[in-house]
Amino acid sequence: MPKTEPGSGIMLDFGRRARIGLTEAVLCESKSADQISEILLEHLEHKIPCLLTRLSADKLAAFSERARTGIDYDRLSQTAFGGGPFPPRRVPPVGIVSGGTSDARVCAEAARALAFHGVPSTRYEDIGVAGLWRLQDHIESIRKHPAVIVVAGMEGALFSVLGGLVSAPVIAVPTSVGYGVARDGQLSLYSALGSCAPGVVAVNIDNGYGAACAVLRLLNGAQDDRVGSGHTRFQDRP
Repeated sequence: MPKTEPGSGIMLDFGRRARIGLTEAVLCESKSADQISEILLEHLEHKIPCLLTRLSADKLAAFSERARTGIDYDRLSQTAFGGGPFPPRRVPPVGIVSGGTSDARVCAEAARALAFHGVPSTRYEDIGVAGLWRLQDHIESIRKHPAVIVVAGMEGALFSVLGGLVSAPVIAVPTSVGYGVARDGQLSLYSALGSCAPGVVAVNIDNGYGAACAVLRLLNGAQDDRVGSGHTRFQDRP
């Protein structure tokens, strides 16, 4: 059940994993170090692993000593695991493909969110459409994944290109990378939404965490053969 701390403005949702298969993640960007520490310690008291996103190294350094103990922090993705991750799931790795090295932080956030929930991933970074030979070198490996998260800024052409080359679900993550009209990720977002490759779906700009959650929902929902043989690749193996 949700838990309210009187006067703190914090309401925690300890029943979320039972309802939707995903634990509550804590967006740290607009929270103080004291608030984040309090939330983390409440999770640990209830023996519930906690995923922290958009956590700067400065805020982490300001945590109480008790809150910092045993925390697993990744500087690139600005994510941290408290009391986690969950046990590994025996599922194939998810593919994470990026257009350029500037997209690395978002790729890392997606990979860490998957890892927190026990799901492996394989990254193929800096293989955007400006040099299609780079994508061609990896396409056979990418096709083996049960789902592909595609991370791209600029004009976001990589979403449609991969959407036309792989049969797995494609989750597009536009990033705020680019000049002029591409700046802030709007152009990349429109490319994802307007893709002519059927079935490409999009999450919000720079939202690697959201893309990972979309894949996790697919994984959790593919429990039998009724949705088609291709989707059964998500099932936990006995």
